[in-house]
Amino acid sequence: MRHGWLYVSEHDLKIEQAQLEQEGKAIPAALVKEFRTLSKVDLHQPKNQQRATELLEASVRLPLRKDYPYREPSDLESIRKERPKRVSLPAKRMTRSRMEDHFLGAWLGRCAGCLLGKPVEGMKSDAIRGYLTALNQFPLSDYFSAKAPKKTLEKYGVNPRRPFIENVSCMVEDDDTNYTVTGLVIMKRHGRDFQPHHVADFWMNNLPILHTCTAERIAYRNFVIGIDPPASASYVNPYREWIGAQIRADFFGYAALGNPQLAAEFAWRDACISHIKNGIYGEMWVAAMLAAAPFCETPDEVVAQGLMQVPKASRLAERVAAVRQWYRQGVSYDDAVAKIHQEWNEYFGHDWCHTISNAMLVTVGLLWGELDYERSICRAVQPGFDTDCNGATVGSIVGMMLGAKKLPTKWISPLNDRLQTGVHGYFEVSLSELAKETCVIHKAVTA
Repeated sequence: MRHGWLYVSEHDLKIEQAQLEQEGKAIPAALVKEFRTLSKVDLHQPKNQQRATELLEASVRLPLRKDYPYREPSDLESIRKERPKRVSLPAKRMTRSRMEDHFLGAWLGRCAGCLLGKPVEGMKSDAIRGYLTALNQFPLSDYFSAKAPKKTLEKYGVNPRRPFIENVSCMVEDDDTNYTVTGLVIMKRHGRDFQPHHVADFWMNNLPILHTCTAERIAYRNFVIGIDPPASASYVNPYREWIGAQIRADFFGYAALGNPQLAAEFAWRDACISHIKNGIYGEMWVAAMLAAAPFCETPDEVVAQGLMQVPKASRLAERVAAVRQWYRQGVSYDDAVAKIHQEWNEYFGHDWCHTISNAMLVTVGLLWGELDYERSICRAVQPGFDTDCNGATVGSIVGMMLGAKKLPTKWISPLNDRLQTGVHGYFEVSLSELAKETCVIHKAVTA
């Protein structure tokens, strides 16, 4: 059998070149020539595949340019040294019932935000806008509908068989929610002392490899051939700073509620098996935000708490700070989104799926959403890029801030309190029961 996903492809080589440039690597002329040569040959031929693998092995070892302005370590100790000065969370007492309400809000908020973005995942922003406009539903303010004339569906490339609101009765399986449940099961089994190898072992025992994508799939392949974490994150992995780790953050924030530093450490243990640098920081940032969310008054305070756990001289910290500055300056939502589209080309897969581009859109959804759940998830999804991931992350954070009782019925009732996953033992589960389990794990973790 030929499994193309195991091979280094021409697409991988293009991604790797973009990744090297953004990482600040000094690429010698000989490697530039080899990239160019291999882009013109049949990479399914064994000798060419070997050359491509060797090229990626060499590229990841390249030194940084001397003029590179960022400091972006991947090991936890060095990350901690590069963080800004931390500000403590305000002390707030939380009863068991209130805590469970916040956890349920996060689970429901994540699922509804993911379900909002799922039908248009992969669609470009102009197609999303065109489709909504054709249905007189722009700007986005409700779940996407597939009830449209056939010509409209075809014009904008809309597949009505996707999980639109008319054809679902719960939150359907998605990698964004699979990984949240994965985090729960790992912490249920191993507690606060879980390690990266526990995550790798869990994946191999419970997640089919074809249920993983990009960096996760390559890391999985690396586990199978005997490459342990953290080397599994960088070996022949052009996707090492993509969004995959950022979408795995949520449960680690739930478990460490009230302790953003611990949440970020949990997230690092998870992220380092498949990602490096900003790929890791994205997960640490989201986990820390979730751990802080119920204790903050505004979304901007939540974003700031997340940034305290990542290197201050990183690209992610710089670009998220830029979005915060736009908000303070009174830049409109549409102009903020336009600025991100000018920085990142949604027609290039690397930009479309990178941690930083999507972290900027998460920040937009949080800030310009202004703690209104509907506005927040819609403003995260409408701009395109990784729509289901960004809707899920923003929904989780705002849901955690507000609690389940304050979430609009319009968004929550279609879930019917049910989640389908690809995780063994959790193929269909109650979100209310997951919130109760989360309470139990949080108590054990923080005891």
